[in-house]
Amino acid sequence: MTSPDDASSTEKNPLLGIALKVSSVCAFMAMATLIKLAGQLPPGQMVFFRSFFAIVPIAVYLLVTRQFTEAWKTDRPLSHVLRGLVGVTAMGLGFFGLTRLPLPDAIAIGYARPLLTVVLGAVILGEVVRRYRWGAVIVGLIGVMIISWPNLQLVRGGGDTGQALGAVATFIGALFAAFAFVLVRRLVDTEKTTTIVLYFSITASTIALFTVPFGWHALTWEQAAALIGAGFFGGFGQILLTQSYRYAETSTIAPFEYASVVLSIVIGIFLFAEYPSLATLVGSAIVVASGIFIIYREHRLGLERGKARPVTPPHG
Repeated sequence: MTSPDDASSTEKNPLLGIALKVSSVCAFMAMATLIKLAGQLPPGQMVFFRSFFAIVPIAVYLLVTRQFTEAWKTDRPLSHVLRGLVGVTAMGLGFFGLTRLPLPDAIAIGYARPLLTVVLGAVILGEVVRRYRWGAVIVGLIGVMIISWPNLQLVRGGGDTGQALGAVATFIGALFAAFAFVLVRRLVDTEKTTTIVLYFSITASTIALFTVPFGWHALTWEQAAALIGAGFFGGFGQILLTQSYRYAETSTIAPFEYASVVLSIVIGIFLFAEYPSLATLVGSAIVVASGIFIIYREHRLGLERGKARPVTPPHG
């Protein structure tokens, strides 16, 4: 929950940054696992528990770091509401897919988000995207299709359509998540990162409550515990993630996000008896490679822009 300006004021410690990033990946994987263990519940109900109980660790963090009062100050409340609407849609679709797909498939398809962010950044923000990154996006989306195709084929075979719907929902959720990320890019121009995180949890919880009339389920104590735990891990993961950017450059820690692909395979096998198919392994490798290439290109372009800045020669 730090802005780039906040991060620049902290001494860099790449190893600590990487450790925090990997810890955040583990926390988010724990969240996803608990959501999956809760079963096929209404997406709005899952979003509410995930968002509402995430407020607890986030609020504690803000109080401990003495940022709680400042985090409430905003000049753009409607922008936070729009970001909340888009984020809730992304989260709900993602959770729907998570409870209907094997865990490795859901996690891998979700990694379409950074690829789609490149596309939306060009379309909405007017960012310049050169042929190398366009090529990486296209290759990465081919990887997503390789993962999704066996699930989509179930419809043609007359089998259970749940996995096919899950694959489609996860991809559309990734599209909405990319849109939410673009909205955050706009918000950070004037808003503190702590403000964005706090208002998202609050608006997401509020918006999710409007889905009650559509039929929330009575929960067993196991389901309630799983959803509450998912909220805590989600909030804790957000703290670890944002703290990681205090100590290392984005290009250094971003590739460790893909550790969740390995974790999802291990958890899927041992907890859900879900073994990854060849299509999942091949598609995941393609998606991860494309994502890492985009991170590399962003880093290289950043260095080139830095070298291109005019330097005023010393007078003397």
